[in-house]
Parts: sequence; C-alpha cells; structure tokens
Amino acid sequence: MYGKKIDRMVVKVGSSTLAHENGNLNLRNMERLCRVLGDIKNTGTEVILVSSGAQAAGMGTLGLAEKPKELRLKQATAAVGQVSLMYTYDKLFGEYGCKIGQILLDRGDIDDEYHRQNLLNTFEALFEYGAVPIVNENDSVATEELGIGENDGLSAIVATLVHADILILLSDVNGLFYDDPHENPDARAIPVISDIDAVAHLAGGAGSNLGTGGMATKLSAAKVATTSGIDTVIIDGSDPSALYDILDGKPVGTLFVAKGVDA
Repeated sequence: MYGKKIDRMVVKVGSSTLAHENGNLNLRNMERLCRVLGDIKNTGTEVILVSSGAQAAGMGTLGLAEKPKELRLKQATAAVGQVSLMYTYDKLFGEYGCKIGQILLDRGDIDDEYHRQNLLNTFEALFEYGAVPIVNENDSVATEELGIGENDGLSAIVATLVHADILILLSDVNGLFYDDPHENPDARAIPVISDIDAVAHLAGGAGSNLGTGGMATKLSAAKVATTSGIDTVIIDGSDPSALYDILDGKPVGTLFVAKGVDA
C-alpha cells in the first residue's frame, strides 16, 4: 500500500485525542489535526473525518465528571456537546480556508438501501463543493439497540460506502503492539499485518473514560475495511503530521493490508 496514490481517505479520531480527561476539548490536538487535514485537502486528496467527541465535549460544557449512565442523559449530553464540537471544527478548519459539512448517522441510514444511496450522494456533493464531511453517529437519538455503537466501526462502514483508498484510525498508541505500551515501554509495534485474526488476542479492553472503544474495536474496523479492499492504518493521534508520511509512502504505525493487495 505504501507509495500508492491516495485520492480519498477516511480519518477517524477518538475522544481520547479530541478531549482532555476532564471533558474539555483539547484545542491543541484539534488545531493540529485540522491544519494537517486542511493541507492534505489542498493537495487534491478528498478527506472525510469521522469524529467522536460529542459526549466528551458535552461533559465539559455541562461540568460532568464522568459519562452519564442513563440513556436519556447520554443523549442530552451528546446533543449539547455536538454543538461545541462542530463550532470548534468550523472555526479551526475555517482558519485554513476549509469548508465543512456535518453528517450524523444511525443504523437505519446504513441498512436501508435507499437511505444509503442518498447518503453516498450527499458525500459526493460535499466533495463537489470542496467541503470536508465530518461524520458522527447521531448519539442524541440512537439507542444501544438501534445504534452503530462506536466510531471505529462507523469509520469502516463510511470508508466502504465511499470507496475510500485508505482508512486511518487515530489512536492513543502508534499502532498495534505485542504488549501494552502504556505498561511496557519496551513493547514493540507490529509494522504490517495481513491476517487480523492471528493478532486479535493482542487487543486490549475498553478505551478511556471518555471513549467507547479500544484496540479491539479498531481491529474489528480494520477487518471490515480490509475485507472491502481498503488498506487500514493505526497511528498515534497526538501527532497528525504522521498523515503526511502515509501520503509520502513512508511506513508509520501499523498497516493492515487490504485483501488481495500486497504491502
């Protein structure tokens, strides 16, 4: 995959990158990400950003110390936070001359063929307008039974829908490691993976207090994307400049090779 021309990319960013542990938005990380994505867009590559962070932002706005447990309170927190999140994205992307468009999804938009085609048409129209689509699950109305669940999986669904060339998952670690790098500083990352099932046992548990996923959900997303012929890379979200390395064909993080494609 490295060195292959990338015309359309999907980038997923999680709450651990977008927000501090207290729920307030991490403006430094967000500014770096928007600057890099805006610059990549300026090269002619089409960019879709799948962004978590609505509940985290809502926690900060509402002064909550931890995520609510009741569904109605989760949904209200997300509704409040989505406003702050998109306002910040609009301001930061706007600093670099980029327009954005918001797309909120639930499972019905994906499962229904008519809705799915309309959704694809919307993405294509946003690209025609030169806008960056920012996608999130519609947490203010989704329930556990009807929702997609987490944005790693959503990003793989979106990448498949729009026939992306690559899916990039921004994490709090720089790829998949043989051991937990937070606990073992000598842990080694795996540069290239062709068989996801063979490394599934290396995935840890849930993510941070702010997030809903962990490495297991990223491996699941990578499996969906690679099965659809889309290369997938996990990199450290705190240094979005690594996205340039991917575009320049330099190995970074962990590459999951698309089925039927040589690394």
